[in-house]
Amino acid sequence: MQAAPDLARRVAELEALLAEREAALRGAERLIEQLRLQLAQLRRQQFGRSSEKLEASIQQLELRLEDLEEAQGVTAARTAAPAPRTSGRRAAARPPLPQHLPREDVLHHPGSVCPGCGGTHLSALGEDVTEVLETIPARLKVVRHVRPKFSCRACETILQAPAPDLPIRKGRPGAGLIAQVVVDKYLDGLPLYRQSARLAREGLEIGRDVLADWVGHAAWWLTPLAERIAAHVMAAPVLHTDDTPVALLAPGLGKTRTARLWTYVLDERSWLGPRPPAALYRFSPDRKQARPHGHLQGFAGAIQADAYSGYETLTRGQAPPRILHVACWAHARRKFFEIHETTASPIAEEALRRIQALYAIEARITGSPPDMRRAIRQAETVPLLAHFKDWLEDQRRRLSAKSALAKAIGYALARWSALTCYAGDGRYAIDNNSAERALRGIAVTRKNYLFLGSQTGGERAATLYTIIETARMNGLDPQGYIAAIIDRMACGHPMTRIDELLPWNWRQEHNQPGTAA
Repeated sequence: MQAAPDLARRVAELEALLAEREAALRGAERLIEQLRLQLAQLRRQQFGRSSEKLEASIQQLELRLEDLEEAQGVTAARTAAPAPRTSGRRAAARPPLPQHLPREDVLHHPGSVCPGCGGTHLSALGEDVTEVLETIPARLKVVRHVRPKFSCRACETILQAPAPDLPIRKGRPGAGLIAQVVVDKYLDGLPLYRQSARLAREGLEIGRDVLADWVGHAAWWLTPLAERIAAHVMAAPVLHTDDTPVALLAPGLGKTRTARLWTYVLDERSWLGPRPPAALYRFSPDRKQARPHGHLQGFAGAIQADAYSGYETLTRGQAPPRILHVACWAHARRKFFEIHETTASPIAEEALRRIQALYAIEARITGSPPDMRRAIRQAETVPLLAHFKDWLEDQRRRLSAKSALAKAIGYALARWSALTCYAGDGRYAIDNNSAERALRGIAVTRKNYLFLGSQTGGERAATLYTIIETARMNGLDPQGYIAAIIDRMACGHPMTRIDELLPWNWRQEHNQPGTAA
C-alpha cells in the first residue's frame, strides 16, 4: 500500500521538475527572440551610415546570441534531442546540400545472409541515403551514407544496415566540420558569425545559431575528457599557473566586466618527468583569492606562479604547507627590463646581466633528470644567488625608496625565498613561462573574441581550451584530434574506457610523433 503514495509523490516531483525546466527553456527562447529583434533593428540602422559604435553593438549582440544558442546545443546533446527552436518560429524545411560539392559514398551493407531464415537469395529494394556535410582541408564535401535495402526471396525479410551514428542527432555536420568550427573560434579567434559568412561564400547558408548548436554539442561530447585531463593535472607534484582577463557581458546592462581564465599546466618535459603534458583551464567571473583556492582544493605540491596574493595565501596557515609557492624570475626580470628600456639605467642593466647568468645555467640543464639539475644548481646557481642578493641589498640602500628601481629591487627581495627555492629541487623551473605560453593564444585572439556572453559560456570555453591546448602540447593537430574523438564517442565509445581517448594515449595508439616543443 505504501508503494502507491511513493510513486505518486515521485511522479509529482518529476512533473514539477519538468515544468521548471520548460519555464527556463521558454525564458531562454524569449530572450533569444528579443535579441534577434534588436539585432535586426541595428542592422537596418546600419545601412547608409558608418558608425564604429553601432558596429560594436551589432557584434556584441551577435556574440550574446551565439553564447545562448551554444547553451541550447549543450542541452540538446544532453537530452539526445534536436536543439529547441524559438517559440513561434515555424520549422523551415532543410534545403538539400549544394550539388556542386563533391560526394563521397560510404556503403553500409546489411550482409548477405537473412537473419530471419538464413537465406542467401536477396533482392535489392532500393536504398536510403543520409547526406552529412563534412570538411577536408581547404574545401567542403558531402559524405553520402548509402544503405541499400534487400529483400529475402525465401521469407521476404527486409535487410538494411542501421543508420550511422552521427555527432548530432538528425544533424548535417560531420565530426570534422564540427571540430573546424570549434578550433576556428577558440584557437584562431574567429567568431561564429564570421564563420557563417565564410561558409556563405561556399554557397552554404548556415546561420550562426546552427554553428552555435554545433559548438554546444562539441562541448557536451568533450566534457568527460576534459574532466579526466583535470584529474591528471591535479595529481601532479608541480604545476604552473597563471590567469588572463577576458570580457564578460554583464546581464541586463549591455556592458562588460572583467572575468578571468586560469590555466594550470603540467609540463615535466624539462626534467624528463613521467607524466604527459596537459593544460587545464578554469573560468571565474572575477579574480578573488577564493578562485585559485577552489581550483587547487585537492592539490598538494608546488605551484609556479607570479606574485598574486591569491597564490601566496595558499602557502600560509599550515606547517608544512600543503602548497609551496615557487616564484617566477621572468616577472622579477621584467621590472628591471622595463626600467632599462626607459632610462638605460646601469644598475638595471647589471641586474639583467646577473639574471641572464641564472638563465644560462638553466639552458644547459634543460632535459636533464632532477638529481643532476639540482646538483648543478647547488654548485653554480646558489653562489650566484647569494652574491646577487648582497648586491641588491647594497643598491637599495643607495636609492630613494620611491624610485622605480628601488621598487623593482624591493619586489625581488620581498619574495627572495620563493624566487630561489627552485635551486633546491630539480623538478622546479626558474620561471612560469609554461603557463604564460598556455595563455598566449587567448591573449592574442581576445580582441576578435570581444567577450564571453555568460558564466556558462566561460566554463564551456575553458573546457574546449583544455582539450585544444592539451592536444597541442602532445604533438597532435587539435582539429584532427577533436574530429576523431567526437566521431569515436558518437559511435558509442564506452565511458569506462574514456582514458583511451586522452591525447597522450591517442597519440600512442595511432603511432603519431612525440610531444610538441
